[in-house]
Amino acid sequence: MSRQINQPSNQIKLTNVSLVRLKKGKKRFEIACYKNKVLEWRQGIETDLDEVLQIPNVFLNVSKGQTAPKEDLAKAFGKDKPVDDIILEILNKGELQVGEKERAAQLDRVHTEVISIVASKLVDPRTKRVYTTGMIDKALDMLSSQAHQGAGDKSATASGTGTPATGEDAEAKPRAKEHVWTGVVTTKSAKSQALEAMKALIANQPIPVSRARMRLRITCSTTVLQQAIKAPKTTEAADGEQKAAPGTVKDKILGYVEQVESQDVMGSEWEVVGFVEPGAFKALSDFLGSETRGQGRVEVLDMAVTHEDD
Repeated sequence: MSRQINQPSNQIKLTNVSLVRLKKGKKRFEIACYKNKVLEWRQGIETDLDEVLQIPNVFLNVSKGQTAPKEDLAKAFGKDKPVDDIILEILNKGELQVGEKERAAQLDRVHTEVISIVASKLVDPRTKRVYTTGMIDKALDMLSSQAHQGAGDKSATASGTGTPATGEDAEAKPRAKEHVWTGVVTTKSAKSQALEAMKALIANQPIPVSRARMRLRITCSTTVLQQAIKAPKTTEAADGEQKAAPGTVKDKILGYVEQVESQDVMGSEWEVVGFVEPGAFKALSDFLGSETRGQGRVEVLDMAVTHEDD
């Protein structure tokens, strides 16, 4: 197999292969895979190993066609471990090696996906309309620039080359310790980065944004609606006055609903359709489960309600 690889007509070039590399003991082992197939394998999209591997063998150096000696494999992975199992270990645990062009393309794909997710989940709180992906991109770019600039200022101050803010300037420019956005990376999933981006946008408000609300249908037996909530608590209003927390199951449910779309009683069931902040969904579900003893339920009608321009 080594001789075949070294033949000019069959020589593997780094531009045509994705390498997965794993250091085990004092040796570095490589396998040759088809582009984009490694991530699909790890995500469970691709399940056929033959579609992932270009050559079913373990190498010390793929580009030179240098296969790993059996002695090295036995010493690193164990004497009785089959080659197929060694390949799977490298494939699942190894570091994926990509070239600069491929890395840039991957970063661009993740960036586009992150922006798309964020744009679908956030709205202008005044109009409830979604922003374009371009506006979301610019807003995140502003946060990224501020984060990098802040890091530079901090570094300059620490080295004595900058001037720390004092007095009114220090109070006028508080630094947010959490929800700092520094840009997209390829080492995290687009979904997790989109969540980080949304938190940063909401916390820093480079443009007015809020989470798009969920549209829910909540149903509950009328026999439990007027039951008093266990251990009622008091809540403190913005003006400092103490206000009694909702006293009944119905009051508590409606307390989670920001805007009621419809409300009706049908037979022995009460139903309300309305809009709820995504962050309140779990608390509402938990409340229904604990207080109604199975006689209340919530159904998601729309994960993210927005208004789009025609």
